[in-house]
Amino acid sequence: MGHLVGKDIFRKLGKKIDGLETRAPWNDKLHAILTELYSVEEADFVVKMPYGLSTFDQLEKVTGCEKTGLHRILDGLTSKGLVIDIWIHEDYHYMPSPMMIGLFEFTMMRMGPNLNTKEWAKLFNEYIHGDDSFLAANYGSGQLAHFRALPHEDAIKPSEYFEVLDYEKASALIAAADKFSIGLCSCRHEKLHIGEKKCDVPLGKCSQFGYAADFMIRHNLAREVTRTEMEENFAQSKEMGLVFAADNVRKNVRFVCHCCKCCCNPLLGISQFGYPNSVVTSNYIYEITEDVCIGCGKCSKACPINAIKMLPLENQGAKKKQMSQVDKSICIGRGMRP
Repeated sequence: MGHLVGKDIFRKLGKKIDGLETRAPWNDKLHAILTELYSVEEADFVVKMPYGLSTFDQLEKVTGCEKTGLHRILDGLTSKGLVIDIWIHEDYHYMPSPMMIGLFEFTMMRMGPNLNTKEWAKLFNEYIHGDDSFLAANYGSGQLAHFRALPHEDAIKPSEYFEVLDYEKASALIAAADKFSIGLCSCRHEKLHIGEKKCDVPLGKCSQFGYAADFMIRHNLAREVTRTEMEENFAQSKEMGLVFAADNVRKNVRFVCHCCKCCCNPLLGISQFGYPNSVVTSNYIYEITEDVCIGCGKCSKACPINAIKMLPLENQGAKKKQMSQVDKSICIGRGMRP
C-alpha cells in the first residue's frame, strides 16, 4: 500500500510541476527524476504548496505543518534547489521550482561530495532528449522560450550601436546589478557526465545577478564574485565565441548562460531538433557583406546553431569558390567575429 501511495504522490507532483512556467509532460522518465530528487514527504509537501510565492506563515496554514517540521522540510528542499526562497519585503517567500529554469539547472549545479551527479545527468538527458515530448510541449507552439540571446556588443555596426537597449547589453546588466555569482553550467555538466562534452569551455560559467545570486550563494549552488570578476567572465566567454543567453525577461534579469554549440540544450533544440523558438533572437540578424566575404567558411564553423551555410559559386574562374548564406529563420542574432 505504501508503494502505491508513493507512486500516486509523485504523479501529483508531476502534475504540479507541469503547471508551473515550464511544461513537464508526464512519462516514466519524469517519474524517475522525481523519485530520485524528492522524498515522499517532500513530494507531498510541494504538492500542497501554492503555485506562486508564499510566506512561511502562509505555508504553515496551507500545508498543516508545524513550525519545526516546516523549517526542516523547507531547509532540505531549498538546499537542493527544489524550492526557491526569495527575500521580499523583510520576509522569505517560497515557491516550487519549475523544470526550467529550476529543477534541471539547480540539480546539475549542485556542488559537494557524495552527489549522484552522473545518474542525474543521465535521467535529465533521457527526459529532455529521449523523445520529442518535452521539447514539443515547450517549444512546439512557438509561444514559449525561456532564454533570449544577447548580442556581442562589439559585433554591432557603429551606426546601429546607439539603438541597442540596455536589456540587450551584457555590460548594462552587470552595471545595474548589486550582487553576482558564478556557478556550474548545468548543460555542460550534464554533457560531461554522459560523455557528450566536446568543447574545452570551463564548467564554471553560469552567471547570476541580484536576488538570484543571493539564492544561489546561500544554498551553495554558486560562488559569490565581484563585479570585476563577472566582467572578466563575460570577456573570456566573448573571446571563446560563446552565446550569451539571458532568461527571457526585460527587467530583473536573473541568469545569463554562456552557451557552447555542443552542450547547450536550448541551442541543440534549434540545431538538432528543429525548434527555432527555443531561444528568442535578439533584435539583430547576422549579415554577410558580399564584397567583403572571401568564402573562408570561418563564420559557418563558428555559428553555434548551424544557421550559416557555405554555397558554391557558379563562376569557376573566380578566386572565391563559395559564399556564406544566413538562414534568417533560425538566426538568433548573437553577433560574432569569426
